[in-house]
Amino acid sequence: MGSEGPAAVTIHVTGFKKFHGVSENPTETIVSNLKEYTKKNGLPKGLILGSCSVLETAGQGALTPLYQTLQSALNGKDSESSSSGRIIWLHFGVNSGASRFAIEHQAVNEATFRCPDEMGWKPQKEPIIRADGGISRVRQTSLPVEEITKALAKKGYEVMTSDDAGRFVCNYVYYHSLCFAEQNGTKSLFVHVPLFLTIDEETQMKFAASLLEVLTSLCQ
Repeated sequence: MGSEGPAAVTIHVTGFKKFHGVSENPTETIVSNLKEYTKKNGLPKGLILGSCSVLETAGQGALTPLYQTLQSALNGKDSESSSSGRIIWLHFGVNSGASRFAIEHQAVNEATFRCPDEMGWKPQKEPIIRADGGISRVRQTSLPVEEITKALAKKGYEVMTSDDAGRFVCNYVYYHSLCFAEQNGTKSLFVHVPLFLTIDEETQMKFAASLLEVLTSLCQ
């Protein structure tokens, strides 16, 4: 809209509920508290924080709310950032064995769940989107993962880039989101976080806020 500077960036955020082996998912806490946290600590200039949704840790079960979120942003319900190129979907998932944050570069068109998801589904070597080709097909984010990682490391966070988002629900959702983003000229990013036992809640909330700031500055 205005001619007084760059258009706003809208970031929609998702996390996941608990699942097998993880009774408290840190991403549910992060995403549920993010609006309040940024209200208290201030949003970066030029950022609109859109929807903050917590998804079921399930393949098909997570897709309906995910696609509702993706679609509602394109319908312009949230936005001064009517340009779709300034809409980002930021997905958080937990890696319970991790000791640092991981910015995921890509997702693979393969669902091989090591345990059943929260709806009892346990696919093995199935394509996530059949029309997209076989299980070796890879989709990459259009966001500059290396730059994002460096900017966050400079702020003092233990963070790395990753080329492997697993083959469980995180990868499943990321693949769908990347596909949707490519079709609609938007952007998508997935970030794995450790358990709160490994990196405490306050640090993870600060990390999420710093990530919003970095994404905003790179996309304006």
